[in-house]
Amino acid sequence: MPLLPIVEVPDPILRANSAPVERVDDELKALAASMFETMYEAPGIGLAAVQVGIARRMLVIDLQEPESEEEGAEAVRRPHVFINPEILHSSDARKSYNEGCLSIPDQYAEVERPDVVRARWTDLDGRAQEGEFDGLMSVCLQHEVDHLNGILFIDYLSRLKRDILIKKVVKARKERGAATVL
Repeated sequence: MPLLPIVEVPDPILRANSAPVERVDDELKALAASMFETMYEAPGIGLAAVQVGIARRMLVIDLQEPESEEEGAEAVRRPHVFINPEILHSSDARKSYNEGCLSIPDQYAEVERPDVVRARWTDLDGRAQEGEFDGLMSVCLQHEVDHLNGILFIDYLSRLKRDILIKKVVKARKERGAATVL
């Protein structure tokens, strides 16, 4: 599957409200496969379609966690596709995570979110699904659903911190563009 270009801040498409997916077909399945390959290559653990320039309500997640707690255990891929996801309920308990984003490369910040969420979505077979998530999966799902609503993790920060992170990304992109390839 082809790798897709990842859109970076301050591109206005990242602020778009993504449109619902009308049907699950071969084209959507191919997009999901390309999104996974793009995410793995980046590398990341979650990617919303809008981050590759397609403002549709679809996202992919793979935490790529090790099979066991043993040191050096290999990460196992467990890909999840969420089509038209909705957060139905969020716990009152909150947890802080150091978040990053493929659309805001190499920038991280502590963000507090509900620890547990209940969600509904459609899978790649067109079947309705519902489930409860906690820990990193909960954080990742909330982060990616935010993308579908035009919200970035930096929106949870103070204006000053947000502006600093955006300036760092823009500066790094300019430096990459000015670099000479030998």
